[in-house]
Amino acid sequence: MRDFADRMPAFEALNCAVAGISPDSQESHRKFAEKLGISFPLLSDPDHGFIEACGFWAAKKMYGREYMGVERSTVIADPGGKAVKIFRKVKVSGHAEEVLQTLKEHAG
Repeated sequence: MRDFADRMPAFEALNCAVAGISPDSQESHRKFAEKLGISFPLLSDPDHGFIEACGFWAAKKMYGREYMGVERSTVIADPGGKAVKIFRKVKVSGHAEEVLQTLKEHAG
C-alpha cells in the first residue's frame, strides 16, 4: 500500500484511481491509512462478498495449517469498469511499479 501511496502522482498523471479492499473494519483501515499516510480509499468488505465474487477468497497455508483468506491481488479496470488485467498472488516489493508500467502500456 505504501508503494502505491508513494506513487500517487504517477497514477494521477495517468488518470488512474487507486483503492484497496479487505475484510478489515473501517476503523482498522482508518488507523492503517493514518499510520502509513495513505490518501486513497480503503474499502471494508467484512463479509467478503465482493472479495469472494472476484475469486480472491482462497485457501492459504501457513506453518502447515490451511485456512481461508484474501489472496493479494490487483485489478486494472478500464473507464467502463471492465477488468483489463488481473495480477494474482501479488508480492508487495516492486508491484506498484509493475502496475504503473502496465497502465502506461495500455494508455500508449
